[in-house]
Amino acid sequence: MEDKALKIGNREFKSRLLVGTGKYANFDIMKKALEASEAEIVTVAIRRLDLGDAGAKKESLLDHIDRNKYTILPNTAGCYTAEDAIRIARIARGMGLSELVKLEVIGDEKTLFPDTEALLAATKVLVKEGFVVMPYTNDDPIMAKKLADAGAACVMPLASPIGSGMGILNPINIRFILEAVKVPVIVDAGVGTASDVAVAMELGVDGVLMNTGIAGAKDPVGMARAMRLASEAGRLAYLSGRIAIKQYASPSSPTEGRI
Repeated sequence: MEDKALKIGNREFKSRLLVGTGKYANFDIMKKALEASEAEIVTVAIRRLDLGDAGAKKESLLDHIDRNKYTILPNTAGCYTAEDAIRIARIARGMGLSELVKLEVIGDEKTLFPDTEALLAATKVLVKEGFVVMPYTNDDPIMAKKLADAGAACVMPLASPIGSGMGILNPINIRFILEAVKVPVIVDAGVGTASDVAVAMELGVDGVLMNTGIAGAKDPVGMARAMRLASEAGRLAYLSGRIAIKQYASPSSPTEGRI
């Protein structure tokens, strides 16, 4: 079955699975997990990079990511104001990483829910500066529409709180977002296992981004492969068109013309 590529800005990607680079036990496991996921986009938290003395030869996360193989998606994780998020995005671009930015503006330290007002303000500024903005937002179709109208290249609604592993808590909201915007919808945060990815993809979203679900697994490499297969299976199921849900049984074999 033919499928269109995932398009973010002017770039196209075959994989619909986006993965993070944090929380791994070591860089070797991270590299193997990235390979197993077959992701093409990997996120990097700029605030967690060592941006100290450029002349000092210290091992960096970026040294373990093949820039010829992966598109780096800088993110503004850890930012609590629009101004801070904008500053981090500018630093990432100044480092030559990418014009892409996963924009996060956190509004609550306990739940890590986004501050959507600040997120929208930062989106408007960065879009004007030529960034391809990929905002992490809540599962509110109204805000998703506002972000898309502000020029966001996609919208990234949470499935559930970051790192919770609870999966998609409000699938109807994801459906509403899909109806509300014309840009890609990428579910972000809260995915815990392969079935969560399959459910998201079966809803018709364009992609799924995760970090903890893979990095925090007992076997991150095996889980990365499972997430990849779930992404592919869920997308194929969506394109194939599931049967209607019925209240009562329906026989699998024809009941007419029997001998």
